[in-house]
This record gives sequence, structure tokens and C-alpha cells, in this order.
Amino acid sequence: MKKILLIATGGTIASSESEDGLTPSIDVKQLLSYIPEIESICHLEGVSIMSVDSTNMNPSLMVKIAQAVYDHYEDYDGFVVSHGTDTMAYTAAALTYMLGNLEKPVVVTGSQIPIEALYTDAKKNLSDAIRFACEDIVGIYIAFDGSIISGTHAMKVKTRSADAFKSINFPIIAEIKLGRITYNQALTYGDHWEKLKPQVTGKITVETNLCPDIFVLKIFPGIGTEIFDFIKTHYKGVIIESFGIGGIPNVDHDIVSKVHELVEAGLAVVITTQCVYEGIDLDIYEVGQKLARQNAIVAGDMTTESLVMKLMWALGNFGQVSDVKKYMETPVFADRSY
Repeated sequence: MKKILLIATGGTIASSESEDGLTPSIDVKQLLSYIPEIESICHLEGVSIMSVDSTNMNPSLMVKIAQAVYDHYEDYDGFVVSHGTDTMAYTAAALTYMLGNLEKPVVVTGSQIPIEALYTDAKKNLSDAIRFACEDIVGIYIAFDGSIISGTHAMKVKTRSADAFKSINFPIIAEIKLGRITYNQALTYGDHWEKLKPQVTGKITVETNLCPDIFVLKIFPGIGTEIFDFIKTHYKGVIIESFGIGGIPNVDHDIVSKVHELVEAGLAVVITTQCVYEGIDLDIYEVGQKLARQNAIVAGDMTTESLVMKLMWALGNFGQVSDVKKYMETPVFADRSY
């Protein structure tokens, strides 16, 4: 029987009503008391390491989660992290980059409704996550509403509904119905499975240097240039959400020239898209080709959540922008699907 550790961090799943609304208050023992039947499939233990609303999740707290997995790694066959939904995709991505040589599953889950509520989705999500943590699979995943999603391709797309998370630019890994896990046959086409396999070079490592000095900027029609001067003097990296397949204005307000200034100033400049699906391609239009020649980092089809955490990790672990660019453009656990 597999041995699984539940790492509780707070979130809606562990919240109770207070005078000021929902607030995390349920510890890991209480969480487990709501799903006693799961003990028939694995030996389950738990630890509470924090109790925060996921709105207040930040890089230093993500480090604590990664450290908890690392500290207990040799004692368990798999891990489940209970977490708030708002920043769950960020944390799943962060764990992907911080935990090296991972050879066990780490499954992040939560709920839209607290576990003690009558019509909660928490019991199913938590049970599904534990079941998947018993699988002979490697990597960081999110379990939500019966779907298992790669941790670097998850995005919260709904604020209230049970099916709040979608897999972006990568097939879902599996579905769980009535406790039965069915892997997605689409993974057998192409090289999806190969992309999910890690490059293991030794024992588990945890690299927790995250640099939060980054800025995420959404381009909009009529955007001025002043913000770029501010970014240049206050941040080490910027993720620019362009139009469509990689479009950035270069007439009237010449944003392309300002991007060049950022690159010349030594910032790591990542170009992504505001579109959810299919990613960017800077080879299509003249403007995009100019950006590519300026050594901007091409995001491919990565989600902004994964880009944020990957850039924080890269800036925290590499001193040269060229090394940051190489790492950002190299797939890690299928965070780039092409």
C-alpha cells in the first residue's frame, strides 16, 4: 500500500464562515476526517504548514511548500498539496521549477466550496488527488473536478463553477470518475508522454531562489511609453502580453523600440500573448521578427502563470540574461508543448 503525505496550506477547501466571510481555519486532521474511505487505498498522513487564503500566497510561501516536499521526500511515495484556487496554478508551476530530479507525483488540489459545506466539491477533489498521488507517475499535477492537469499548463478560468481549471495547450493527463482513473489516449499521439518525463541526474533537489523583481504588462491600444522607463529602472525582468501571435505597436507609440531599450539595459524580456490558446510565433510578421532579433525571450505557448514562476526561478538562479533566455526557452516538464 502506497504511503501518501497531505500537505495542507489553507485556501477555500479549509475555510469556515466568520463574521468577515470565509477564512482558512481547518487543519489537516479535520480535512482527512471528511474522507475516511480513502484510507482503504493508501496509508495517509498529513501535515499543516500554513493556513492562508490563496490570495495571500507568495513566492516565500511557495518555497515552504517545496521545502516540505523535499524534507519528507524519502518517507512517502506521493504528495498532495491542498491549496486555494486563485493562485493554485502559480504554485503548481513554481513547484515544477524548484523541485529537481523529481521521481514521484505531487498533486495540488483545492475546492470552490469549503469542505464542511453541504454541496462541497472538496471531498471529491481531495479524494481524486490522493488516488492520483498513488499512481506510478512523475511530476507536478493539479486535480480538479475529475481532471488531472499538468502543473505547467493549468489555468483557472472560472470564478465559481466546479470546472474552474482548464488545461491550456496540452492534453489533460487523466480523468477520474467514481474513483477510477482513465488516462487520456491523446497522450499516446505525438510525443506528449516523452515531454512529461523528467531528466533525472541524481537525487531530489530543491532550489528555492526566486526573484520576485518582475513585471507583467498587458499591451493595449494606445499604451504609452512611460511605463517602460519605469520598468527599466525598477525590475530585472518583464513579461509582455502582446496582441495575437506576437504583435506589439511600432508606429506612433513605438513600443518595439522601448522593448529594445529594456533588452539593452540587461532586463530579461519575455514576449507572450494575451490569447489563451496556441501561443506566439515571432516569425510571422515584420514586427515580431524585429523583436526576435532583439534577443527577446519567446514564450511559445506557455501560460502566463508558468512564465511568471519560471522567470522568477531563472532570475534567481542565473546571473546572465543569455542563460535566463536559454532556460526560459527550454521545456521543463512539458511547460512548452512545441
